[in-house]
Amino acid sequence: MPTVTLDRDHLYERLGKTYTQEEFELLCFEFGVELDDVTSEAEAASKMGMDAATIKAKGLSSAVEYAIDVPANRYDLLCMEGMARALRIFLGLEPTPQFELVEPKKRYTMTVDSDSTNAIRPFVCCAVLRGVSFEDPRVYKSFIDLQDKLHQNICRRRTIVAIGTHDLATLTPEFTYAARAPETIDFVPLTETEKSWKAKELLDHYKTAAECKHLKPYCGIIYDAPHYPVIRDAAGVVLSLPPIINGRHSRIQAHTKDVFIECTATDEYKANVVCNTVVAMFSEYCAFKVEPVDVVYTLNGSVTRTVTTPDLAPRSMTAKLDDIRGVVGLTDAELTARGACALAEKMQLAPATYDAATDEVTVAVPCTRSDILRACLLYTSPSPRDKRQSRMPSSA
Repeated sequence: MPTVTLDRDHLYERLGKTYTQEEFELLCFEFGVELDDVTSEAEAASKMGMDAATIKAKGLSSAVEYAIDVPANRYDLLCMEGMARALRIFLGLEPTPQFELVEPKKRYTMTVDSDSTNAIRPFVCCAVLRGVSFEDPRVYKSFIDLQDKLHQNICRRRTIVAIGTHDLATLTPEFTYAARAPETIDFVPLTETEKSWKAKELLDHYKTAAECKHLKPYCGIIYDAPHYPVIRDAAGVVLSLPPIINGRHSRIQAHTKDVFIECTATDEYKANVVCNTVVAMFSEYCAFKVEPVDVVYTLNGSVTRTVTTPDLAPRSMTAKLDDIRGVVGLTDAELTARGACALAEKMQLAPATYDAATDEVTVAVPCTRSDILRACLLYTSPSPRDKRQSRMPSSA
C-alpha cells in the first residue's frame, strides 16, 4: 500500500477547513484511506540520524506533514491535487470534473519507428497541457512527486512505463520515437549543466557516481540492449533517453507554461493509465483542458496505425441495484436507488442514474478511476447503515 506525504496546512487550505487530527482521521476512515503518520521533513531526517546543523543547512521544513496510506491501485490519490480533489468531491464541495480534449490549430504528432522500438519498448502515449504554472514551488514539488510515486507503483520502477515531461516552448515539433545504437545518442542529460554524454557512457557514469545513485537501479533495464530508446524533436534535440533520464534542454522550470508529456512503455494499457493520471491531476491548472497528440506507428516505412492520446472519455458501467444490496448486506430501505446514486457520485462516479424498469444503476467512470474494473463499483461507497464505516475499501 503506497503512502503519500502531504503538507497538512496546504491540504486543509484546499479543503477549506481546518480539522483536528481526530476529525481528519475520521474523514480518512470514512473515505477509505488511513492517516499513517504525522511528521515533518526535519523530523523525518532527524529520525534517520541527520544532525541538527545538516537539517538547517539543507533547509528542511518543520511544517507538519500527513503520511496517508492509499489503496495500491488508486493512482489518482498519489498527489496533493488528486487527494484534495477526491476529498472535496466526497464532502460534496465540488462536482467531479469533466476533462476536455481541446483541438489545437495543428495537432502534434509522435512518429514511432516500430522496426526498432518493438524489441525494447514498443509503446508511447503523449499529451500537451497549456497554461500550467510552476511558480508556486508546491505545485512543482507535487508534479515531480507524482511521477516518482507512479514510477514506483504501476510503472514497476520504470520497467513497464517511464514518464517524461518537458517545456514545450523549448522544443520544435514534430517528435520521433526510435531505438538507436548507444554511440549515436549524444546529449546533455538533466543531471548535467553543460557536459554532453554518449548514452552508454552516461549509463556507466550513473552506475558508479554517488550523486546519481537514484538512477543506478534503472540502468540495467536497457544497458545491455544493442539499441536504446530515444525521443527527439524535429531539430534533433533529445527530449529523453527512456527509462533513464530526460534531456536538460527541455527541463521543466518555474517559468514553464506549456508541458509536453510522453510515457514510453512495454504495456500500452498501463502507459495510457499513467499518462491519463498525470494529465488529469495537473490539468486542473488549465481548466481541465488538454491537447491531444497523434501517435503514428510505422513499420517498414509504412503507417500501421495512428492512436490519439490521451483518451479521457469516461466509461459507462451498470450494476443491478438488488445485486449491490445483496453483496453489501443492506435492505431496500437501507440502500435506496437515490442513496446508491448519491454514494456513487461521492466517489467520483458521476453522473449516476437509476432505471426502475431494469433495476440498474448506471455510472460514468472517469479516466482517473482505472481501479474500477467490474460492476462491483458501488460497493466502494460508505454504508448508509453506519456513516462511520465503509463496507469495502475505496477501490473495487
